[in-house]
Amino acid sequence: MNRNQMLRKLKKEQGKIWDVLVIGGGATGLGTALDSSTRGFKTLLLEQSDYAKGTSSRSTKLVHGGVRYLAQGDVSLVLEALHERGLLRQNAPHLVKNQKFIIPNYTWWSGPFFTLGMKVYDMMSGKLGLGSSEKISKEETLKAIPNLDEKDLTGGVIYYDGQFDDSRLAINLAQSIIENDGVALNHFKVVNLLKDEEGLVCGVIAKDMESGEEHEIKSKSVINATGVFVDEILKMNDPTAKKIIRPSQGVHIILDRSFLESDAAIMIPKTSDGRVLFAVPWHNKVILGTTDTPLDEHSLEPKALDEEVDFILKTAAQYLKKDPTKKDVLSVFAGLRPLAAPEDSEGKETKEISRSHKLIVSLSGLVTITGGKWTTYRKMAEDTIDKAILVAGLENISCVTKNMPIHGYVKKIDYSDHMYIYGSDRVKLLKLINQNPELGEKLHKNLPFLKGEVLWAVRHEMARTVEDVLARRVRALFLDARASIDMAKDVAEIIATELGYDKKWINDQVSTYTTLANSYLLVEK
Repeated sequence: MNRNQMLRKLKKEQGKIWDVLVIGGGATGLGTALDSSTRGFKTLLLEQSDYAKGTSSRSTKLVHGGVRYLAQGDVSLVLEALHERGLLRQNAPHLVKNQKFIIPNYTWWSGPFFTLGMKVYDMMSGKLGLGSSEKISKEETLKAIPNLDEKDLTGGVIYYDGQFDDSRLAINLAQSIIENDGVALNHFKVVNLLKDEEGLVCGVIAKDMESGEEHEIKSKSVINATGVFVDEILKMNDPTAKKIIRPSQGVHIILDRSFLESDAAIMIPKTSDGRVLFAVPWHNKVILGTTDTPLDEHSLEPKALDEEVDFILKTAAQYLKKDPTKKDVLSVFAGLRPLAAPEDSEGKETKEISRSHKLIVSLSGLVTITGGKWTTYRKMAEDTIDKAILVAGLENISCVTKNMPIHGYVKKIDYSDHMYIYGSDRVKLLKLINQNPELGEKLHKNLPFLKGEVLWAVRHEMARTVEDVLARRVRALFLDARASIDMAKDVAEIIATELGYDKKWINDQVSTYTTLANSYLLVEK
């Protein structure tokens, strides 16, 4: 998968009409473009930055039905999400794994209450369930998670959900689109919509953010799948359009693995703000989160608020023997949920707004998809292309993604090897490393990533910048922001050698990346 090849393919199609053009390279956009290309439609996806740059790389790393949505009575969403969780585990086993969760009980009634709730969750999973929940004693709970706070602990409830690497799945979806004759371009921004004499959307004007060159691209159907940016595209279409998004910020912090001496995750079912809080093992670290803070503004790099970090640390300290402090935080990141707010949501807290997705068709024929979550990305994509077929009068071809393996699919996985996330590509990556011993060197002593992974990311995964590599191809920025700053120069030099950039580009990249990574630290490096 090479960006220059994609660019050549786009230029070769100059003047021709695409069937489906998708704006946005997050979970929803990538899923939609994959659904479209696998149905045989001539498909183009354009992403203004990098795949999963926004919300789609900043999740809690869970593929789940949503225990909280069950408590809220949103049964249809839970059923859909549990079904999709099972399909995703089946279609991308190299990225989605079975994760044991424990709900610690600190009151006499919580054991029976959560046991019953999780049995309902199991039942709703049906054949695609990941394991049966069970009530366990105080002793069994402490054996499973030795560093849980013992005071008032009465026992626990075990249940199973999915865990994954979000931006790695995004990369594999982009690769799958290309393997199915689609074109997916990152760093390519839509700056305007094209309309015909009748006022119907018939394409876009898009700018290559690397060269500055603008392209006029015609398409039978244009799909707005830009997450928290959907209102901008709707305004391009109609300057009087009302906002349909209520962004909600979710913050996560990363701690050393010593804070969770277990392969099991902790689910705290009721925090002081009414949300659930998770402590989940991820790439040999611990991810803690999340929050639900309504925001009026949005950006590609949202910032965690002090009170959000304090809330996570304070809540975690109530359940862990070793209380985490700000100086223990290796990285902090924020993501914005693009909640599709119903018209009666004014005054509602964002945690009360449904996570169901919403499809809107403008009078111009622009199709907009918003809301939803990573777990349901495939179903959202199916619904979106079904709608696009109707709106644009495309051939009525059925969806085929339900049982379709995603790029990298492999059944036998060794989770102790950090390169398991490459799936079937791991063998080719190791071959590349074996050709040059220097590529087998680690980029930093505190993280497992190798120089060869950088070269692989540039050659086969369309990485173009130091950030593309350290944030989303390997997850260094999210796992240990300080260590990632130390890696930046080596990464920039490898990219520059491969793509033919000069020393000035290297220095600019290191400087830009360092500024970014410092914003993931509570105390600047």
